[in-house]
Order: sequence, then structure tokens, then C-alpha cells
Amino acid sequence: MQKIISLLLFTFLAFGATAQEIRGKILNSNEEPIPFAAVQFQENNSGTLCDENGEFSIETNLNSGSLKISAVGYKDQIIELDGQTFISVIMESANTAFEEVVVTGTLNPVSRMESPVPVEIYTPKFFQRNPTPNVFEALQNVNGVRPQVNCNVCNTGDIHINGLEGPYTMVLLDGMPIVSGLSTVYGLSGIPNSMIERIEIVKGPASSLYGSEAVGGLINIITKSAAKAPKFTADVMATSWTEKNIDLGFKKSFSNGFDALTGVNYYHYGKPIDNNGDNFTDLTLQNRVSVFQKLQLTKNRKTVFNVAGRYFYEDRWGGEMNWTPTFRGGDQVYGESIYTQRWEVLGKYQLPTHEDVSLSVSYNDHEQNSVYGDTPYLARQKIAFGQLLWLKGINKHQFSTGLAVRNTFYNDNTPATASSENLDIDQPNNTFLPGVFVQDEIKVTDKFNVLGGYRLDYHPTHKLIHTPRLALKYSPTPQQVVRFNVGTGFRVVNVFTEDHAALTGARDVIINEELLPERSTNLNLNYMGKLVTSSNSYIGLDATAFYTYFYNRITPDYETNTDQIIYRNLDGHSVSKGISANIDFNAANGFSASIGGTLMDNRIVENGVSRVPLLTERFQGVWSFATPVFSPNLTFSYTGNLYSPMDLPVLGELDPRPSSSPWWSIQNIQLSYKHAKSGFEIYGGIKNLLDFTPAANSIARAHDPFDRMVDFDAEGNVLPTAENPYALTFDPSYVYAPNQGRRGFIGLRWNLD
Repeated sequence: MQKIISLLLFTFLAFGATAQEIRGKILNSNEEPIPFAAVQFQENNSGTLCDENGEFSIETNLNSGSLKISAVGYKDQIIELDGQTFISVIMESANTAFEEVVVTGTLNPVSRMESPVPVEIYTPKFFQRNPTPNVFEALQNVNGVRPQVNCNVCNTGDIHINGLEGPYTMVLLDGMPIVSGLSTVYGLSGIPNSMIERIEIVKGPASSLYGSEAVGGLINIITKSAAKAPKFTADVMATSWTEKNIDLGFKKSFSNGFDALTGVNYYHYGKPIDNNGDNFTDLTLQNRVSVFQKLQLTKNRKTVFNVAGRYFYEDRWGGEMNWTPTFRGGDQVYGESIYTQRWEVLGKYQLPTHEDVSLSVSYNDHEQNSVYGDTPYLARQKIAFGQLLWLKGINKHQFSTGLAVRNTFYNDNTPATASSENLDIDQPNNTFLPGVFVQDEIKVTDKFNVLGGYRLDYHPTHKLIHTPRLALKYSPTPQQVVRFNVGTGFRVVNVFTEDHAALTGARDVIINEELLPERSTNLNLNYMGKLVTSSNSYIGLDATAFYTYFYNRITPDYETNTDQIIYRNLDGHSVSKGISANIDFNAANGFSASIGGTLMDNRIVENGVSRVPLLTERFQGVWSFATPVFSPNLTFSYTGNLYSPMDLPVLGELDPRPSSSPWWSIQNIQLSYKHAKSGFEIYGGIKNLLDFTPAANSIARAHDPFDRMVDFDAEGNVLPTAENPYALTFDPSYVYAPNQGRRGFIGLRWNLD
């Protein structure tokens, strides 16, 4: 790393060789100075910053060339030099910070400030401060969002929003429910980062628009437009743990407005590491490939048709260090091995009518062949989705209405899809779920909007399911908005597709009753304000108070019997409430910062007793800083998160492992250098700077993964013995943070426009 930094500094100093001085002044449209604007030669990337009076001087050995002028709140300008030694530049204001367009909250493309539903936007630039090989890990620095590792052995996980478990989070790809059910465990891996335009996040129920699963919130991964994407992108990264990740993107434009965009992702990790000494891999070994293809037809600057497809294959395993594929499915050496392959197709067609009517469709086929020790889990899930949407603006009304239909096929080798009369007879689940929704946003005044929505779904078992919503938006000024949202959500549950703990085979799964759909009601109060200061710095504040009440919540009971997981509808209710705030700051000199925190209180109330769900933190903090170092092209980044203690699933009163996690934090640093003219960027740094990992005894009885030396009584309870004094069984579900410690990384990006 020191050699890389020295090389970058030497390159910068070499570019700084001088022969003449060029001075200038940077002004706004009112001819007022713009302090700390960046001035940079396009030819060799030498540059400087203006002083507080908007003045600069720069030495160069170039007789002519072009200067790029950049300042927060203004559009970049290119000034061609032709022997001048003094220039005066008038910058044009750019209100991009106020004009971010979102589609997730209402299905209408609107300015983020104009949306009555609060939507958070995260671009690749934000995630590049802490580069990761998949979307799952990338979300670790988003406030209120936590990637939760659910298994110490195979390292699978899901996404928690405001402390709610992964199944309450709906993940969309270009607005389509492409990642759900079985694929929530593995589907967030392998989406090529080179294909991502931005990620939009809505916290709180959105079932009135998106149906089942959008109970705690949704994450919409929006891919790049094939027409606007760069011709070629590449991002290659490696770590000191020998991880290797390659992201490639290609675009080809044809005549008649037809464009094709291709993305390829490859990830490989094949070196078993056991730093905590439990004889189990600290990080799952993986071999993953994903190919993404998008075709788009554009006419009159409007996309009329696009279709995209993705193929994903992954081979991952974790387990005892001496495991090899020859032990797969056996009871000699413990390993968890998962083969996954998945097809996805999605498309949207703008119907050739005078009205704004579009048809969206998606289909995915997910096949999983896995073994957890000697327990096989073979599953197949196919989901077909279609939606007809009509958008209509009439006077002060903006109508959205549509028909949606979703068919889910699911089959596995567990009792979940077996005949109740004969477990040897297969009876796959095939659920047809049609729905209709309507929404009207009314512009009551220039400052006040009201949005009302209603959705009606029909489930073959649970019949009619209603999900209304109401949103109020008040904008006292163009830079401030206050939103109040109230809505409902519902979720139809399949335990085996959603809870990894049900698959491991470490505990028996008990379902004593028919599981009813979960229902929720949510209240959400949001304030958002933006300000450009007199020094041309940008400040943004986004604060939210939330409250969600759940009915029929399905909870896994780990404590009644330590050898079982008992699933049932809660005989009571649960509540999720809290406050969340984000502050963003961008200075004219290139420094930027984002700091956020969420204080939450999640509780389950049953028989008058209140308890906090397992693996639920009470506080989360995140931060992300980036600043130029010596040159506008050399950037230092510092990112991190902080979590409060959370209750953990211990195996009874004798379990010596702590029943609560400590305060913990994952922090990262990075130094990147970008050569503006060529588009090349080299970056490197350290992940998990503090080298935090959970305790070495996180896996109970790692030395006896098949419970050969465990004694049980007649009722199936574990008996304490001299060899097993704490009455434990093998259990890898005691996990709250990754086992992967400190590691270095280095990478290279290249964009060719």
C-alpha cells in the first residue's frame, strides 16, 4: 500500500512540472466569487483549488490546452486556452441536488423532493467509497439497513430494515419483484455492479403498490439505461484473502434507437482460512458467475421497449477445514455445500396509445441443490409476474391504476411440500395471486399534496387482502418538505424459503398450525431539507420517526426446545418504532461526508410479556467521508458502521456463550487516484480496519457437528454429561457479524464513454 501511495504522489508531482503561470477568477451568475472551485488541466490532470475569493493560479509547462472548472452547485465547464495567462469564468448553476428523480415510492417518475413518499437514493459513487463484490455487502453503510449474516458456516444472509428481519424486505430489480422467496438467501449476490445506475430504498410498508413481502420496506435496484450507459466499464478487485471480483460492462448501439447492454460478474474465493481456530472456514468458499443482458428501443427520446435477462450460477461451501466434495451429503466431515442456478427475464413495453399505458412482465426460475451436513435440501421456485399500469394526469390529479398478477411455484424435498396424508407424495405449492390497485395524488395547493392508494389482492387460501395507504406532503419552501405516511402491509409466509435456520438440519422444524398472513400498520413522519451555503457547500438533512404495529407475526421459537425451531403466529402483537436521521455535506473544495443514525425499539408482546426479538439492535450508526489529498484526483475515503448489542440465540441456561453481542463496528479506509482524461481509476485500502470478529466459540460444539456425543432424554431434551457439561448441540445460528477479519484490497476501474 505504501508503494502505491508513493507512486501516486510521484505521478502527481511529475505532472506538476512548470513553465508558465495561469491565473484566473471563478464567478457565479451574479459575478460573485465562488470559493474553492476545482481547476484542472484535462491533458495531464494537474490542478488546484480557488481560494476564498474565487481566485487561482496554476503553473504548467503546456502552451495551450483545456481547463475543467468544477464547483458544488454548478455545472462543470471546459475552458480552452490559447495563450491566455488570465481567465474569468462565469459558472452556470446546477440544481441537480434538488432534482433527483425517483420512481419507487409512487410508480411515477418524480423529483425526490416532490415525492409524497420518502425515498432514499444511493448511487455507485457512494458505494465506491467501500467497494464490495455484491449488493448485499454494499448496503452495510446505509443508515437503517443492515446485511445480517444468518449462518456461521455458509455465510448466507438477508437485509434488515429498521431492525425487521429479511423476509420483511422486498427486493426489486427495475421495479420487478425478481428477488424474493427462496432467492432472498442468494439472489442479492451476482448482480453486476457495473449495471447499477442507483438503488432506491423505501422504509415502511409498500404493499399497496407492490403486494406481499413489502412489509418492512423495499429496495429497488435500478440498472443503467442501455442508451445512456458508457461504451465499456471495468472494475477488477482483489483482496489479501485472495478474493477476486471482476465486473465488466459493454454497450453496443445500433440504428433506429436500438441499444444493447451486457454485464458480466465473476467472483472467486478458494482459500480456506480459520483464524478463530474452530476448525471451520471463516469465510465460505465461492465460485460465482453472473451474466446480464439488456436490450432497449428508444424513440423520440422515450424508451418504448426494453427487455433484460440474467443468468446466475454459484457454487459455495463452508465447513470443516478438511472438507472436500467427496464428503458432500455424508456424516464423516461436516460441510454445507450449495449449488445454485437462476434465470431471470424482465421487460417493459410502452403501449402505442395516446394514454400512458405500460405492460411489465418478469419471470425467474431458481434451482437450489444443497446439503447441510448430511441433510439435503433440494428446491425449485418459479415466479411469473405481470403488471398493466396506467398513468393519467387530470388537472390537479395524478392517477395511477393497474392490474397485477403473480404466480409462484415452489417445490422442495421437505414436509412443506409433501402430502399431509403421505409424506412420500410430493405436492408442490402453486399460488396464483391476482391484485388490483389504484392511487391518486392530488395537488391541493402549490405547497400541499395528498396521496391516497388502495390495493386488493386475492389469495386462494387467505381470500381477499386489503392494503390501503395515505400520504400527505407539505413543502413550506422549495428546499424543505414534510411528509406523513400511513399504510398497511401483508406477507404470506413460506418458512423454508425465507429462514435459513430452518434448512441447516441443526434443529428440527416444528409447525403446529396453519400460518396466517402477517399484517402490519405503519406511521411515518419525515422531514427533508437541502441548503446551498454562501460558500457553495451543500447540506442535506433527512429525518424520520416511524412506528409499525404487526398482527399475526410469525416468530421462530428457539428457546422452548433447544433442538427445535417452532414456528407459529404470535398470540399477541409486535411493535417496531424509532427515529432515524441522515446528514449529508458536500464542500466546494471536494470534501464530502454522510453521517446517519437510527435509534429503534422493536418488541414482541405476548401474554403480557414484552421482549426484544433476537438479532435486533437498538442503535445503528453509519458514516462515509471522502476528501481530496494533495490533488482533486487523489481521494481518501473512510467508511464505517456501529451497532449496539443484540440478543443472541443461545442454547439454554447452561450455554457459556454470551446471550448478547458487544458493541461492534466495521470500518474501512481507501485511497483512490483517478486519471480524468483516460477514465482510469486505481484504488486500494483496508477493510475491517479494527479487525473485529465474533468470539471464537460462536459455533456450538464445532468439534462434534453430527452430535454423536450428545445425549437426549425421552422428550428430546439435551442432557448435560461430563463430555457435554453445558448441554449443547451443534449450532451455527449464533451469528451476528462476519467472521472475516482485517484484509487489504486493491482494484482498478475504467470507464470508456
